[in-house]
Amino acid sequence: MTESTIFDSTKTTAQFTPHPYQVKAIKTLISQGAAGLFLDPGLGKTVSVLSAFMVLHKKGFAKKMLIVAPLRVALKTWPDEIKKWAHTEHLTYTVLHGPDKADRLDGDYDIYIINYEGLQWLFDPLTIRPKFDVLCCDESSKLKDSSTKRFKILKNLLPTFKYRWILTGTPVPNGLMDLFGQIYILDQGAALGRYVTHFRQRFFTQPNPMNPYVWVPRDTAFNEVVQKVKPFVLQLSAEDYLLMPDLIYKDVFVDLPESARRVYDKVEEEFVALMDDSAIVAANAAVAGGKCRQIANGAVYVDLNRNWKKIHDEKLDALEDLLEELGGAPTLILYEFQHDLERLLARLGKVPVLGGGISESKLSRLIDDFNAGRIPVLFGHPASMGHGLNLQGSCAHVIWFGITWNLEYYDQAIARIYRQGQKARSVFVYHIVARDTIDERVVKVLNAKDKTQQSLLAALADKAQA
Repeated sequence: MTESTIFDSTKTTAQFTPHPYQVKAIKTLISQGAAGLFLDPGLGKTVSVLSAFMVLHKKGFAKKMLIVAPLRVALKTWPDEIKKWAHTEHLTYTVLHGPDKADRLDGDYDIYIINYEGLQWLFDPLTIRPKFDVLCCDESSKLKDSSTKRFKILKNLLPTFKYRWILTGTPVPNGLMDLFGQIYILDQGAALGRYVTHFRQRFFTQPNPMNPYVWVPRDTAFNEVVQKVKPFVLQLSAEDYLLMPDLIYKDVFVDLPESARRVYDKVEEEFVALMDDSAIVAANAAVAGGKCRQIANGAVYVDLNRNWKKIHDEKLDALEDLLEELGGAPTLILYEFQHDLERLLARLGKVPVLGGGISESKLSRLIDDFNAGRIPVLFGHPASMGHGLNLQGSCAHVIWFGITWNLEYYDQAIARIYRQGQKARSVFVYHIVARDTIDERVVKVLNAKDKTQQSLLAALADKAQA
């Protein structure tokens, strides 16, 4: 397969001249049939998949492809990429979302795009659908849990696809256990076992028999798992192939006021604290941890109706000081709880928000304005905007007002800024941390999880084309 075979086109849209690593990715997808691309953001997973499918489609090996992706990636990223390139713009596609999705399913398209939540509808026994030759699962870490409905739906249908591809830059956000569901999509259990229970028993141990939910990798598990999944996976890191800016992390510490410290300590130690006319009650240690994270941020929910009470403004004050220090440079501020957002808006005024419920057209305008530098500050929730958004046009500063436990959300949110096309020499990530609170433990846990993920990616890395 030569580059000219794939990419020869006389059309007026953008010409795709692949990097050597993209040619390797395309060949991997075509030749293996079951393949995973563990590529950092910015290395072109999307265009590599479209190029591979185009070759298979042109040669008659695959007629239709089903792409499963997070909603916003399905609505915008894939359609934009299909239309962007001269060698793929002739491919017809439809997005199976919205009230008329059944009508669009009746059409004859080359590519069908759906979000993970739509799988139950698509594969309902009463739904009449075409035969798909290629299954592409974008952000495949959404399949890491083999007990989910989305995984079980796909599991039963895997033999019906000629080609199965998975894409992600964060394959193990919580450790090696996250690999089972994703690799199963490729090989139906050949490498890691047909059942997650077998996978656990073979590669993990339980240090505390009284706690059946905690599994720890055996001493030899890492190397054994790497060797078993390596034949299916192509791993490429942006630092190896792109000239990337420095990524600099800075912790900005605040101290809780005495009154807030008393409330925090009571909740952490006794799971209950009285505050004016309200009580903060945690049913168990996990709930107490969530309450403590809220208190560290400055407010806490006090009832099931999500009414909240302000505790302190230390993080808001630190945020204002930091923004003043940045001198108006475009900045992405990430929040975690709704009361965080409400207090942020009250303090900073009318700042646009990348959160749930935003329309596709408004999202596009917001991204364009932020990338053009017309919006100096943008709020975002990592669970809502972590995948598929390009926000690196003018922004090189990310501030975590509330720090998530979720490594996947954490990495993906930062990757909206730290990616190919970033023109700044350095990208800065700031954590606003309440001293001597759970904030510090969250940062520590994220670093520990990241070591596992980076170790896996390094072990799988193929630098032959570097």
